[in-house]
Amino acid sequence: MSIQPHIQLTAAQGSERVILCGDPARVARIAGLLTDVKPLASNREFTSVSGEFQGYQLTICSTGIGAPSAIIALEELIKCGGKRFIRVGSAGALQSHIALGELIVVEAAVRDDGGSVSYAPTAYPALANRVLVNGLSDYLRQHQHLHHLGIVRSHDSFYTDQELDICRRWHQLGVLAADMETAALLTVGRIRGVAVAAVLNNVVLYGDATADGVNQYAAAEPLLMHGEMLAARAALAALCSSTV
Repeated sequence: MSIQPHIQLTAAQGSERVILCGDPARVARIAGLLTDVKPLASNREFTSVSGEFQGYQLTICSTGIGAPSAIIALEELIKCGGKRFIRVGSAGALQSHIALGELIVVEAAVRDDGGSVSYAPTAYPALANRVLVNGLSDYLRQHQHLHHLGIVRSHDSFYTDQELDICRRWHQLGVLAADMETAALLTVGRIRGVAVAAVLNNVVLYGDATADGVNQYAAAEPLLMHGEMLAARAALAALCSSTV
């Protein structure tokens, strides 16, 4: 049976429902919400487990940082039977009203990454699957957790010399936050005919330098961990209750 070269999984180990996250350590934290958890593989940035939630089999897999590795994970998980995917990730706010630990349910993404351009010109929209978006939003609304619906921007570096000007521009255009993977996942997922959505935990306040924001992460850890777990619960509910 063929093993995928990067994620090191076979089709027999895959699931239709998949949670994607950047940080391999987040895989274990999300897996705490599942039952019958089994480790699958760990290779480079790709760590995966399987488990059950409300009678459904799921896979959780990390993708590392950035579009190229996220696309690799998505493509290989599709080959292992993946049909619906939700990224449970983090982002930096581009609007001042988004507080630390608040969640962003992505409706669409600005494609400022290089990975998705390998598949389609930037005029091709990066749209989240509407059924999964509704499932995420419904869960958060039912649990009375403040969240934001809208557009995010995905990019390849936050250390460019023009970073403040770039953030200011997208702030003025109403983009909610920035990350490095969502646009690529939405684009490639749409092209491959699978359902993809994303829910992002805000870990940097708008106007803070990236290094300062990362340092704040430790100080605000309980709040941010609460946001991460709520995002994971919303993703599990959406994956296991929606008909895509």
